[in-house]
Amino acid sequence: MPICPLCLRPIPPGVPASLHHLIPKLKGGKGGETVLLHHICHKEIHATFTEGELARQYNTPEALRAHSRIARFVEWVAKRPPDFMSKVPKRRR
Repeated sequence: MPICPLCLRPIPPGVPASLHHLIPKLKGGKGGETVLLHHICHKEIHATFTEGELARQYNTPEALRAHSRIARFVEWVAKRPPDFMSKVPKRRR
């Protein structure tokens, strides 16, 4: 069973998941490394960062988890079951 590299929870079969390009396709990451994330985790990443920020600073799971908003999200979502889905707030800058 794959493990989400953002929240470190398992991704069971049938749970919404998506591939995240560590460097966005629009910033040169087409064909580059991807990671499988819970869909809610993927949405949180894109609600938090611009494509440029992802390409320059937040292009590893470790760098993403080190950001304060993502760290708070990970702490919150870690208490939920792997199939938990919730609306992700819009971008906050």
